[in-house]
Amino acid sequence: MRFSLVLIFVFSILCIPALEAAVYKGQKTYVKKCRKCHGGGQKIAGSKRMKEWKKLLNKKNKGVKLANIHLNNEKAKKSHKYFESKKYRKRARHLRDFMVEYAKDSGNVPACN
Repeated sequence: MRFSLVLIFVFSILCIPALEAAVYKGQKTYVKKCRKCHGGGQKIAGSKRMKEWKKLLNKKNKGVKLANIHLNNEKAKKSHKYFESKKYRKRARHLRDFMVEYAKDSGNVPACN
């Protein structure tokens, strides 16, 4: 009985952080996929408030609003394939955390290279 409780406790400690989004993963995604068109992370993340980023990159719809902005813009034709992919929907939560962490009203400044 005790062994099974300890096993469940250890398993939960090891697995729960892997399920959560991470700011550093969002920064990595931004640098790889967004920086070419939008420039440094401080410029784009700082362009909106936390609440606005949360709306655009909503957890429930997996960033569909932000994807639609890009898909409806002819200038963003190069990014259409990415925003239609499963990769984007998987990474949207990390990108959301990055944008919220460095939003205009957060007081934080990203160090994108």
